[in-house]
Amino acid sequence: MEIWHNPACSKCAGARATLDEARVPYRLRAYLEQPPSAAELTEVLRRLDARAWDVCRTGEPAAVAQGMADWARDDASEARWIEAMVAHPELIQRPILLLDDGGAVVGRTPEALDEAVRRTGE
Repeated sequence: MEIWHNPACSKCAGARATLDEARVPYRLRAYLEQPPSAAELTEVLRRLDARAWDVCRTGEPAAVAQGMADWARDDASEARWIEAMVAHPELIQRPILLLDDGGAVVGRTPEALDEAVRRTGE
């Protein structure tokens, strides 16, 4: 499993603690220092079964400055969202857990983390 994380994020710390307790091995990717490409982010969205705006932190200063909360949320606009998130990776929700089974979850809730642990044990 790979975790896209921000070392300063409490939700990321909680995800690491849950995985450590369950003895689930993982690799960390500090995505603010190693931003994803548009292709990588597109693949992660596919794995999450999500749209770009579903995992965008629209309250972040970079999003507010661009007026992203008012951007269209349709097929024609998704590339614009992805480009903005690649240019400003702090806009990407965290932590994102890329599971070895090909899926992914946003590990912000105990339920999502439980699902990740369960799917790792299958």
